[in-house]
Amino acid sequence: MSSVDEVLKYSRSLSEYIIRMRRDFHMHPELKWEERRTSSIVERELRGLGIEVIRVAETGVIGVLKGPGEGPVVGIRADMDALPIQEENDVPYRSRVPGKMHACGHDAHTAMLLGAAKVLAKVREKINGTVKLIFQPAEEGGLGAKAMVESGALDDVKAFFGIHVWSMLPAGVVGIKEGPMMAGADAFTIKVKGMGGHGAQPHEAVDPIPPACDIVNALHRIVSREVPALQPVVISVTMIKGGTTFNVIPEEVTLAGTIRTFDEGLRNKIIKRVKSIVKHYAEAWGCEGKFELSEEYVPPTVNDVRVTNIVRRVAGKLTKVVEGEPTMGAEDFAFYGRKAPAAFAVLGVRNETKGIVHPHHHPKFDVDEDVLWLGTALYVLVALDLLEEFRE
Repeated sequence: MSSVDEVLKYSRSLSEYIIRMRRDFHMHPELKWEERRTSSIVERELRGLGIEVIRVAETGVIGVLKGPGEGPVVGIRADMDALPIQEENDVPYRSRVPGKMHACGHDAHTAMLLGAAKVLAKVREKINGTVKLIFQPAEEGGLGAKAMVESGALDDVKAFFGIHVWSMLPAGVVGIKEGPMMAGADAFTIKVKGMGGHGAQPHEAVDPIPPACDIVNALHRIVSREVPALQPVVISVTMIKGGTTFNVIPEEVTLAGTIRTFDEGLRNKIIKRVKSIVKHYAEAWGCEGKFELSEEYVPPTVNDVRVTNIVRRVAGKLTKVVEGEPTMGAEDFAFYGRKAPAAFAVLGVRNETKGIVHPHHHPKFDVDEDVLWLGTALYVLVALDLLEEFRE
């Protein structure tokens, strides 16, 4: 029996275990930096397999599995955190924590990587090098990947691989592409400050609402008039706050939103342009305009050609593979790619027959659990091939 057949057979036999673990995590979701229960279960499972455990980044876990042969170190990653969403699914494994839900599939990622740990432990004698199993906290806005990288525990890793379950692809289909896979993301806040007054006497006030409205419209025109048509950019104003009642002109209006790009040079140009628009549109109405980035930048996730080719080849032995479509959504997996060559693939979990059709971050998001064992097999086989590819 070939190593591929052996991995496939054992991964498939773990389907019940993977589903059981996924459901347990799903019923007990934990938000970013809260993943204490999840990480303790992960540590218990890894230690039970004789895998060394390193605790980093508060609630992060790294399993270190060394094979008998000399070779490089590679990393395979899953994220563990949930979202502040009230689940609306009527299923036995529904979230038991009010206001919290695994609405992005991180419960599935953690379960698939635990399955991979079992398979890798079983084929340990075939491992020429070291596989680091990275269970990361705080992907949802916490930059957990950055914290994992900055811990120093991954300094020796020569290549990284990650999987995300994907609601846009049919169950069992793998999507992968070289180059930009997910966008870089900025969050911004804009404050337009004027002088409050009576709604019946606007000439005695300095109304910040008109310039705030003009700024929103001007920001949206950046994409259509200042960005090359073939370069994807999204600028979304997602919040406007100002005023308290119908007859009072407010002192200040606050806007918030996001900028998404694949090109960091273009990103810097856009930010400079937004600052100028805010400043001068506000001044034109006698107000003060202030723009600031409110969250740390998440860079684009860019798939390395060498690692991507390995993922595509391996996935083709397991299931149908399609060219992944870039998305303007962001992923802090990007920080691993800045550390070493990396690739990020998606595993389809959509199944219309089962009613599993809702998008990520929806209160009825779910996954077709019957294909999760494929994720486990993909983790394992890519890790083994990376060990050979990056051998010095």
